[in-house]
Amino acid sequence: MKLSDKAFFRIALILSIVVFILVIVLNKRILNPPSEFPLFIYKLPLLHAIINGTCAVILVFSLKAIKSKKNKLHKRLNLTAFALSALFLISYVTYHFFVPETNYGGDGILRTVYYIILTSHIVLAALVLPLILISFWYGLKNNVAKHKKIVRFSYPIWLYVAVTGVLVYLLISPYYQF
Repeated sequence: MKLSDKAFFRIALILSIVVFILVIVLNKRILNPPSEFPLFIYKLPLLHAIINGTCAVILVFSLKAIKSKKNKLHKRLNLTAFALSALFLISYVTYHFFVPETNYGGDGILRTVYYIILTSHIVLAALVLPLILISFWYGLKNNVAKHKKIVRFSYPIWLYVAVTGVLVYLLISPYYQF
């Protein structure tokens, strides 16, 4: 059975909504996590920053590869960035299941900057997931025209989310209570 574009778009939208709801549920502490958990959980925010930074670098090299007509390298780089982003999402959900949200402790202009970056990061991260999935759909189907059309939007947003993920970590990490 061959999946149509319309069916895939529905799947991408449903998956994106489920992920968004899961993140909200975890951040609102609706689920009760176990009182004891492995200590490596506290290292996950650093891993998230490393994954985000790596994705940002890979995305830049991916753009360079496609502009140089290195299609196979472009595809490998994007698949790597996609796999890292999936790993990030699994790790992010795991971390937020066990550890309560950390409040930003800074003040003044840095506090304002932090919340502007954080808010834009969260909103765009939620919006970019379906765009990334659709970009990959068209890319893997070798529908270059439609792939280029959607990547015009998904690429800069994905890159912004990856870079701001690192910035959010750098700004919030001094306030972790572990």
